[in-house]
Amino acid sequence: MNCITYKSAEAITTDGLHWDIYVTDDELLEGKNILPSEIRYGSWSVENGLKRGPIFPSNDFKRLEHLGATVYEYLLHAHDQVPFLFWDRYELWLLDQAQQPLALLDSVVREEEIDTDLPIDWRAGLACRNQFSSPTLKQLDHSSSGINAGEYLTHYINQCTGERPVAQWFQRHSDGSSVGLAGIHLDNELRHRHLDKDRFPELLVQTNTHDIEHSQLIEEFLSWQAPWLLLLASLDRETRQSYEQLAHQHALVVAKQYRLYPETIDDKPIRAARVEAKLRGNRPDKTKTTEPTFYIELADFRAN
Repeated sequence: MNCITYKSAEAITTDGLHWDIYVTDDELLEGKNILPSEIRYGSWSVENGLKRGPIFPSNDFKRLEHLGATVYEYLLHAHDQVPFLFWDRYELWLLDQAQQPLALLDSVVREEEIDTDLPIDWRAGLACRNQFSSPTLKQLDHSSSGINAGEYLTHYINQCTGERPVAQWFQRHSDGSSVGLAGIHLDNELRHRHLDKDRFPELLVQTNTHDIEHSQLIEEFLSWQAPWLLLLASLDRETRQSYEQLAHQHALVVAKQYRLYPETIDDKPIRAARVEAKLRGNRPDKTKTTEPTFYIELADFRAN
């Protein structure tokens, strides 16, 4: 998700073409222990222009209109600058039994957004549980137990933490290194530690500390994730080119979000996927989820 934010208004896109603009009446609910509701200011694209959402008259109507209009005016000048840079430098990592980063759990833009009152639970995601399949699952003797590959992977990753799961927030620097911050069930001596870039899995899940079968399962999962992993600006060129080859298997996903890829090493598989998606036309998109716009799976890489 790429986002333009101004105070309590924002414009978001997941394909670089179509934008949704929301405003939040946060001042109305200030001091109350409830979440402010979002009001849809409208949707916009170059092709269709601005389509306004329903108007909700309130005492703050003019203020909300101003917020939405400000974001809209900026969008007209900035929409072709996507993908925007990632701003979420604070990352929450699930730690393995050696207290090293195992899998990314969350990320935030500002330090004051850090939360240590969270469940320590890595999840493969709804799309994964619905669509991901693994030949390796048969080797692990779980293919006939009623559990699918996504559910098994979720259970396995969380099991790698030991009896008492531990998570830690890190502030990542521009070179990929980090300083340790607060955590959940974290020993105090681990705070303020420094970890180099190579301690953090490039693809957000550790792959090289498992047995052969589970390493294969994770590699299959990452291969299935290829079109989404290409959204990461931190991939080295060799990794990016490898996942470009894998991504063409998800032509409809690639066609929707290729404009948000920060770079392309080999354009051929990307173009092939786009051609395939065009030939498939209006066939049902089985990759589409029913999640609302405030939760878009695997776009938790919070680009701003």
